[in-house]
Amino acid sequence: MPGVPIRAAVRSDGAFLADMTVEAANWRAGGARPRHEVLSSPDHRRYIAGWQRPGDAGFVAESPTGEAVGAAWYRMLPRDEPGFGWIGTGVPELIIGVRPVWRSHGTGRALLQRLVDHARGEGYARISLSVERDNFAVSLYRSEGFAVVRRGIGRDVMVKRLR
Repeated sequence: MPGVPIRAAVRSDGAFLADMTVEAANWRAGGARPRHEVLSSPDHRRYIAGWQRPGDAGFVAESPTGEAVGAAWYRMLPRDEPGFGWIGTGVPELIIGVRPVWRSHGTGRALLQRLVDHARGEGYARISLSVERDNFAVSLYRSEGFAVVRRGIGRDVMVKRLR
């Protein structure tokens, strides 16, 4: 599955980004929370509400048949409504979700690399994320240069320096 096509996310991808928010929240096999529960939570809704406002950027991976299979995007969240991985004003926080069948095949890595390159091109010095400590994606983030900057209960905030 290497070389999966990746395109810029557009305003009409908002519903798909919601799907990927649910995938990101439900990364554990067999531990799925219902879609409505995830998306009704302000902690998760902030990552998609009003998608593609100024400062938002993202990418969508597609299968060879054109089906959206994963997405990575970032938002500039305000100090008074921080995300799980918020580290400061002016630092975009990324979110990534990939459909289970497309995981462990390079889709997430390709999306992450494209998003990081975009953030660097936009002039950001850092990009952050939050990940549960036992999530298998931790090894992906570490291998892509993210480092833990804050430990929480069961989850860590990781940052990658872009300059």
